[in-house]
Amino acid sequence: MTVADRTVLVTGANRGIGQALVEEALKRGAKRVYAGTRQPLAHLDKRATRLTLDVTSVTQIQRAVDEVDTLDVLVNNAGIAIYDDLSDLDIIEQHLAVNLFGPLNVTRACLPLLRRSKGAILNNLSLMALAPLPITPAYAISKAAAFNMTQSLRALLAGQGVTVHGVFLGPVDTDMTRGFEIPKASPESVAAGIFDGLENGEEDIFPDPASQSIAEGWRTGVAKAFERQYAAFVPERAANLV
Repeated sequence: MTVADRTVLVTGANRGIGQALVEEALKRGAKRVYAGTRQPLAHLDKRATRLTLDVTSVTQIQRAVDEVDTLDVLVNNAGIAIYDDLSDLDIIEQHLAVNLFGPLNVTRACLPLLRRSKGAILNNLSLMALAPLPITPAYAISKAAAFNMTQSLRALLAGQGVTVHGVFLGPVDTDMTRGFEIPKASPESVAAGIFDGLENGEEDIFPDPASQSIAEGWRTGVAKAFERQYAAFVPERAANLV
């Protein structure tokens, strides 16, 4: 899958990694880039089309997808991260609503288009999907759940020509990491790494220095082997399960 001459939809596209993904897709020659945002967005490039899209609203998701004629690449990027200690159930539910059910519902709405194009789904996850950082445990829980969803979708959709990719992000210089005095990758370099991974056919994409440090160990490790072993148990009626 290449980005050139393709149609791409990016959620959470108004800033940070989402904005960088829109720009990178345009730079690589995308035919059309749909930028899903909750706030108004203006772009000088006529190939960029803004969609009003709050991923927590099923109605708004469907209304946005109805504006898309064709779609080759869906990037589920919208997300939230709130500091917590698991003492407030509402915060956990907020994370699950945006970081788990958001990408699941956007994916479900886009599947008819992606099946038609034999397209690709990229889910922006986090290294915290693999191991939690105790200052944001609700975020880690939601990303771990989104990772499991990514693996499940990958198995369920494999026979339908739709590829599903997990993106494992380390620290990136965005609003989410403001105040952390640690090395961070730029959103622009991460966006380039994400599309490089897609074009290289990588199931699991590690687009920044921190994530790349574990990439080889993950790809050759027991957890990945276990995923492939379990993927063989896809039911015959899988096409109707998503």
